[in-house]
Amino acid sequence: MIDFARLAGAGMITPDDLQSQIADEFRLIKRPLLDNVRASSRSPEQRANLIMITSALAGEGKTFVAVNLALSIAMEMDYRVLLVEADARRPSVLSTLGLPASRGLIDVLVDPGVRLGDVLLRTSLPRLSVLPVGSHHARAAELLSSQSMTVLARELSSRYSDRIIIFDTPPILSSAEARALAMHVGQIVVVVAAGSTSNSALRHALETLESRPTVMTMLNKVTGSSQAYAREEYGGRPARATQA
Repeated sequence: MIDFARLAGAGMITPDDLQSQIADEFRLIKRPLLDNVRASSRSPEQRANLIMITSALAGEGKTFVAVNLALSIAMEMDYRVLLVEADARRPSVLSTLGLPASRGLIDVLVDPGVRLGDVLLRTSLPRLSVLPVGSHHARAAELLSSQSMTVLARELSSRYSDRIIIFDTPPILSSAEARALAMHVGQIVVVVAAGSTSNSALRHALETLESRPTVMTMLNKVTGSSQAYAREEYGGRPARATQA
């Protein structure tokens, strides 16, 4: 069961409050991402339904964005969402949702006997499932860049035509795992903390991802009444930024 009271207390989206400002902001944020998924439906090799949420540095709100984006898309009539906890060093998706620790992604990659269906967590939101990061492993970076991960990403992308897979990954500048995962996804959202992330850090992060087809930046932690917009860096369309 998702702890919706916990989410509400953290100012996040809940099924009982879909008219809140945060719900409206994420309606705008998800739209270009879903438009890209629809546009690439005839070219599944683009894997636009695999969406990675990262940041340049720690503390910019990537898990906040990943969870809210997953919740918002799960409210859609036409899509199901799989939220993947892919930050092996500092996993926080399960704790944010109030879900217990469980086997997950790393266990599937390590043990061929562990099937994906064995470790998926169904939630109290019918269209949302969660794949925990699973067991600690000293070679997480190598596992996430392995042939097994390539096969798994292909399976995740192609098994269900209506499924959106969202990866909550570590910061791109401090993690080999995030750079490895970036090679498997079709869309990347780089979360930028307003008034905190330096231009040089953001520039470096975007240079790291410049070979990927669709990279969006999203301004987070905006204060005041001004509206902020995410900016498209390498193809696709702009997405509005949250004011959380």
